[in-house]
Amino acid sequence: MNFWTQIEAKCVAMKSISAHCQRARLNGHRIVFTNGCFDILHEGHVRYLADARSLGNLLVVGMNSDASVSRLKGAERPINREESRSRVLASLTVVDLVVVFETDTPEELIHIVRPDILVKGGDWSVDQIVGGAFVNSYGGEVRSLPFHTGFSTTGLVEKIRTL
Repeated sequence: MNFWTQIEAKCVAMKSISAHCQRARLNGHRIVFTNGCFDILHEGHVRYLADARSLGNLLVVGMNSDASVSRLKGAERPINREESRSRVLASLTVVDLVVVFETDTPEELIHIVRPDILVKGGDWSVDQIVGGAFVNSYGGEVRSLPFHTGFSTTGLVEKIRTL
């Protein structure tokens, strides 16, 4: 399997994510889930994703669709389109699966994935993490991972605009 075929295989549709997760569970894998826009991938994202992956055997990344990013971040975003963002995420060795979701929050996707561990970056407190109550309800863990300061997509966009 060539590199791009492997990348494409890691980008899965909402309708097939449940089957991927069921297979992983049958193989004894601990599923970690996180989500975000990942508009301009930077070191903070990569560190965070590596931290998340270290908690389990399978890292599922929910990624906001273009329409969702625009609603959350404004009409000028995203900078990179969802196909590109998902492929860049999938090219990271720490990321096992990328799934695009259309809603403003990943709540529905979290219900489908049923992760063992739900994580967000340290700029989110555990009680603010969408889907946390659901994950806690079946004995899963919800964690806020350390925030890697000095990295921000919004900051990068602003810096580029001033050049």
